[in-house]
Amino acid sequence: MPTRALSPTAAAATPGTPVAGSPQASPASLTASASTITREEFKAQLLANFPIETAAHAGGSIVWGSPDDISTTNPMLASDGTTLNVLGQVFEPLLGASPIDGRPVPALADSWDVSSDGLTFTFHLNQQAKWQDGVDITADDVLFSFDAALNPNLNSPYRSQIREVIAAYRVIDADTFEITAADRFVTFLYNGPASVFIVPKHIWSTVPVEQWSFDGGSTGQDMARVVGSGPFRLTSWDPGQRVVLQKNANYYDAVPNIDEFDMVIQPQAETMVQALEQGDTDLVEILPAGQTKEIQANPELNVNVYPLQQVTFYTMNLDGVHTPAFSDARVRQAMYIAIDRQALTDSIFEGFGQPARGTQPPLSASFDPNALQPDYAYNPDQARQLLAQAGWTDSDNDGTIDSGGKDLKLDLLYTGGDTTVDSMVQYLQDAWKAIGIKVDIVNISGDALTQRLNDHDFALALLAFTLGPDGSQGLLFDCDSTTTGFNFGSYCNQAYDDLDAQQLREFDPAKRAQMQAELAQIVWTDLPVGPIRFGVARTGYSKRIHNFFPNGYGFLWSLSYVWVDSDQ
Repeated sequence: MPTRALSPTAAAATPGTPVAGSPQASPASLTASASTITREEFKAQLLANFPIETAAHAGGSIVWGSPDDISTTNPMLASDGTTLNVLGQVFEPLLGASPIDGRPVPALADSWDVSSDGLTFTFHLNQQAKWQDGVDITADDVLFSFDAALNPNLNSPYRSQIREVIAAYRVIDADTFEITAADRFVTFLYNGPASVFIVPKHIWSTVPVEQWSFDGGSTGQDMARVVGSGPFRLTSWDPGQRVVLQKNANYYDAVPNIDEFDMVIQPQAETMVQALEQGDTDLVEILPAGQTKEIQANPELNVNVYPLQQVTFYTMNLDGVHTPAFSDARVRQAMYIAIDRQALTDSIFEGFGQPARGTQPPLSASFDPNALQPDYAYNPDQARQLLAQAGWTDSDNDGTIDSGGKDLKLDLLYTGGDTTVDSMVQYLQDAWKAIGIKVDIVNISGDALTQRLNDHDFALALLAFTLGPDGSQGLLFDCDSTTTGFNFGSYCNQAYDDLDAQQLREFDPAKRAQMQAELAQIVWTDLPVGPIRFGVARTGYSKRIHNFFPNGYGFLWSLSYVWVDSDQ
């Protein structure tokens, strides 16, 4: 089999996915040169770190109440957390992330070897692994999946980060796949082998990549084409209503104890909480802050509160055309210091989470908020002064500032339904009105918001972004990520890109931490986004569910081990 060689590009993109997060891991533990781990060793670690008990009962089902629907049944097209949570039970990459510390661990690959120069990685597939239609999984499927992920016609949001770290890849034999790194990257395992879901060649090879998004295997209209390798099969999707997963009894690893896992879509937070309290559903990933204490007092329910690798921020369109006012840093600074982030956390989120200072969340090894200057403390009077210095004043005394005869009026896009989020955007609207900026709130669906962001068709948008565990954030801020990542606001600072490329190749933990601190300061100075808060999950679930251990590295990572009481 010939080697697939990739042409070099100028600089490295960063790792990170829309899902990740929890117990802190040091940069040293997350390097590509770290010792490998086998499936058996990983399982032993799980048993040592989590109280996984032998199931007292097999069968039954769990119903998850979710405010969001999935967006596709094809993992290669997925980028939102809900879809990745669901499809992560159906499809697998070569490597996953440990729920213990976030480091790379076996998924479809049982183990991997690293050459002495640290550039060639050889992955050994599980030889019992089969597709859910019974076809054997081979390295040809892996080759096919990498080819698809790197095909520009697929428009994968992870394409840039994959192609930047991989020089070539090839099939060694039916159960062995080799990847050659473009350089010694600290985060190679995350950006390369862990970033590509493996899909069946015999299902998808007959469909041109540019048609995948319209195919029945991606839209859910042909469930026979939704064939994965994971512990659950996706058997039905009624958009806006319900997603049904059934256990894969032939799974090569831990076969699930439960027979079925359903996700019902409940956009309104009140309905979602009521259904949990009444026993109509069993699980809610993020309880509204205002109802969390009520659920904690319910003797039939558990609540796990745990930190996330997540930052909530508003992003601004900095393309210079859509909203020219944002090209002036004084306008961006004024909008930011008009927000009382502490009061917002205390009142709207009932003290859950903490105000954001910078974009590195507390669980990141690079979290060091006190090193960031200035502090951008809440100061609406100073905000008005900054706006005036930038030429924005209320010349006609109508309550809205203007410049050159044009009022500063903006739309803020967000996806609502959660009462705390709805309250947050209302607070932002009021805070900006107080300094003379008129902001209209636009509540749109998740799919519509994603499309507007990808098209860069917005002024302001409120987002919650979950980052990878190693501290890299280039998918949000690298220049190239404007078109191939999640830099929706078109921010571009070459100094950031150059330093980001360096930190991805720096294996000394102390030096790398210093580089990431400098990167954080660049973003903090430029303020291409307005960091509002670092979130925590408030997962509520029925006490009939056992062996459920959600954390920031994986909401549903323990689903294969879960069992439920028989008296459901």
